[in-house]
Amino acid sequence: MRISAFNRVLRHRWMDEADAHRALPPELLERLHRRVSASERRHTGEVRIYVEGSLPLSYLWRHFRDKLPIEQIVRERAVMMFSKLRMWDTAHSNGVLIYLLLAEHSIELVADRGVNRLVPASEWKAMVDRLGTAMREKRFEDGLTQALEEVSAVLVEHFPKTPDADLPSAAGRINQLPDAPVLR
Repeated sequence: MRISAFNRVLRHRWMDEADAHRALPPELLERLHRRVSASERRHTGEVRIYVEGSLPLSYLWRHFRDKLPIEQIVRERAVMMFSKLRMWDTAHSNGVLIYLLLAEHSIELVADRGVNRLVPASEWKAMVDRLGTAMREKRFEDGLTQALEEVSAVLVEHFPKTPDADLPSAAGRINQLPDAPVLR
């Protein structure tokens, strides 16, 4: 479905952090936090969930000015948030960001180079395609839980937790990044 420039700008200006908090109330955030913590006890990767109501105006401006597809702009924003959250800073380059943009009903998975080296882009795309349906239907808990389960399965397969993984010499801190979802 193609939407007009006016409607897209209006949607992005209308939605904000309050929409993210309405979509993911405190009890859901707590459940997701616990699920991320449980996931990370099974592998050495780091998973973050980032939910944003809308894109900053600078991203929308680039979309219109440079005639870039909105999907590309959303991906660029997800990669930027991966960077800002210091996801690249993990001991084994195995961080994965689950990024949700409410204004576009979009989900992106951004993985660090250690994971991307082992997981083909087609597998990530297939995950995003499956999760997109839940997002469009506003089933945020179902979609984010499924995303977390699929990402966890990939990390367990390629970066399983080993008995020595918790030793300081192996990977630094046991939990390198916060587990709580971020809402903006």
